Amino acid sequence: MSGTGKIVWVRADHLPSAAERKRMVTSALEAGYADIVIREEDAALQRVGRYCAIVRKGDGLYVEGRRLGAVLTVREAKDVEGASRFKGKEEAVLVESHDWKVIPLENLIAEFQGTGTKVIASCASVEEAKLFAATLESGVDGLAITIGDPAGLGRFSELRRPEVATIELVEATVKGVRPVSVGDRVCVDTCSLLRVGEGMLVGSQSACLFLVQSESMDSHYVASRPFRVNAGAVHAYVLGADGRTKYLSEVKGGTELLAVDSEGRTRPVVVGRAKVEVRPLLLLEAEVSGRTYTTVLQNAETIRLCTRDGSISVSDLKEGDKVLVRLEEGGRHFGHAVKESVVER
Repeated sequence: MSGTGKIVWVRADHLPSAAERKRMVTSALEAGYADIVIREEDAALQRVGRYCAIVRKGDGLYVEGRRLGAVLTVREAKDVEGASRFKGKEEAVLVESHDWKVIPLENLIAEFQGTGTKVIASCASVEEAKLFAATLESGVDGLAITIGDPAGLGRFSELRRPEVATIELVEATVKGVRPVSVGDRVCVDTCSLLRVGEGMLVGSQSACLFLVQSESMDSHYVASRPFRVNAGAVHAYVLGADGRTKYLSEVKGGTELLAVDSEGRTRPVVVGRAKVEVRPLLLLEAEVSGRTYTTVLQNAETIRLCTRDGSISVSDLKEGDKVLVRLEEGGRHFGHAVKESVVER
């Protein structure tokens, strides 16, 4: 199952014992879930870790004392009729049922569409989650994992995994590589292990970003550091996970950037730290369809650019070599793509 793009909650409120509820909260946190439904009497569980605690008080749902929504328990088809009282009045409605076969779910989804009230459906299996996410094409707004054994949370991991987006990469022809003295360059150390052929899109012009490979390969001088991308000079653009560009000088711990591989497949990664150090630099010039683009990288053997059949060190780059880039029309304004003529030299 590909990612649903839905809101995903984990429920601990339905479990009978305090020990079971604590295990569910702890396991959900360890699995990376950030929104967990707990009981009012389990307020102490909010100190187990940092997450969004959705506190159930009777049939109400609250976040930090603010009412978020209501719980609708459906035992038979006629109970669905009572859902209309929540339309446009609650931010969210958590719908639970021990037998989903009695619920005309498509009617419930249709009734709430466009009202501003989100429908969150409790699901006890991945199969139910698939069904709820696809009903009436758009599906419910969210899913609340409602299981008895926290060991089963792993089976739902793909609910939170976004569909793998791809970026079109083309080949640029190297026109020149030359040293440009020293300057401040940025090493981006992520919280993920990047693969060979995977890196980040960086460049001096937003119209053309070069795919700089992570330090995922051993060299003659240093061991691999697969969490790191030696991205280039502080002025350069880098593509963020939200599709906006940032200056490398703005990147810091907690920033989300986009990791891209040589096939154009992408995934978001979180930055652990950005190291800015004075290093010798080089200017790379490359051409696509008669237009020349540049980027400034550290002059070191460990910096590699991705190619169709692997990667190549900047120390070995020569005129005529082909490297992978991402092209874009228009320009950028505060990181957003804009449709206007922007010249960056």
